Amino acid sequence: MRLDIDAVSVTLSGRDVIEDVSLAVPSGQFTALVGPNGSGKSTLLRTVYRAHRPYAGTVRLDGRDLWSMPAAQAARSVGVLMQEQHTGFEFTVAEMVGLGRTAHLGFFDRFTHEDRDAVAEALDRTGLTAYAQRRVGQLSGGERQRVLLARALAGRPRVLVLDEPTNHLDVRHQLDLLELVRDLDVTVLAALHSLDLAAAYADAVAVLRGGKLVAHGPAAEVLTPSTIGEVFEVEATVHDVGGRPGFALRPRCVCPDGRCHWSCRRRAEALLSDAR
Repeated sequence: MRLDIDAVSVTLSGRDVIEDVSLAVPSGQFTALVGPNGSGKSTLLRTVYRAHRPYAGTVRLDGRDLWSMPAAQAARSVGVLMQEQHTGFEFTVAEMVGLGRTAHLGFFDRFTHEDRDAVAEALDRTGLTAYAQRRVGQLSGGERQRVLLARALAGRPRVLVLDEPTNHLDVRHQLDLLELVRDLDVTVLAALHSLDLAAAYADAVAVLRGGKLVAHGPAAEVLTPSTIGEVFEVEATVHDVGGRPGFALRPRCVCPDGRCHWSCRRRAEALLSDAR
């Protein structure tokens, strides 16, 4: 399913948070949103899962206005993994994943064979089948994040929206989660903090700053030292990592005379060494 964000603007509390952003995610592709805190990444994602209605522009799924669809139909099309969803610790894993079928059920409907099959499939795809009867509160942070992803997949969405899915995960679990997401046969739009992860896993990267789209395209073309410096206000060195760009980031010199002193250089070199 193709996702098109066309000239979208969003105002919150009288302030423009997203301004005239246009972005296309082809069917089955993975696009990463990157940008500093407050750049509008989460707000833009919320227009896709209908938490914030744009005051201008449209969001379309395969050419159809998302906001003209019945709410249940939109929820069946778009799966969501938001930040800070770690609740329901007393549920079993299977029960939590089963909540992903809500958009397919009426008030008094019971689970059908199709619903049970969808839950079993989501558990299998996320490697959680053996955990089905364990309590969510007994799992590690990485395992709980997989449960939330399985819940989103249980709805069999055609578009998957991820808001900082690697937040609070250690390096191994970050990689495991994004490996899984990359191999899904769905359209993915994900906000990521890490430029390295965005470059390694996304087909395209969209850079936001101050609610505006600064650049969009393949990571090697978009995440240049000049763009990173402009958007994140850091010094960046870009190097090749298996055909994809990798990044060494360091603070800009803040010496009053504009010349980098020995102590400032030493701090930058130490940070660069750590990044390697």
